Amino acid sequence: MGQPVVHWEIAGRDTANLQAFYRQLFGWKITAADAMDYGFVETGGEGGIDGGIFRAPDGTTPHVTFYVEVNDLGEYLAKANRLGAQTSMPPTPMPGIGAAAMFTDPEGNTIGLFTGQTVS
Repeated sequence: MGQPVVHWEIAGRDTANLQAFYRQLFGWKITAADAMDYGFVETGGEGGIDGGIFRAPDGTTPHVTFYVEVNDLGEYLAKANRLGAQTSMPPTPMPGIGAAAMFTDPEGNTIGLFTGQTVS
């Protein structure tokens, strides 16, 4: 059995405008977390996957990332690296929800990994 996609993110230069665009286009509920300039998106509908819209970090271009749920971040990062990827974010705690990590695939796409388990 494969690993499910559980979250996605859209990063852009003008967060408020980008959030308004998707809110109006799809009717998504977006709750902004001002301290992080991050909008948590509830897509709604049967089988919808929620996500986030936020300001792209300085020096990066707008992009889309999706997150795959795995049981062991380190194991999957190591496997991705053996297959030609590079770790771009080591396992990092996400308070209250679990932990995440990221890698860049052989073509340069950033993919996230997520676990509901805590990491230290």
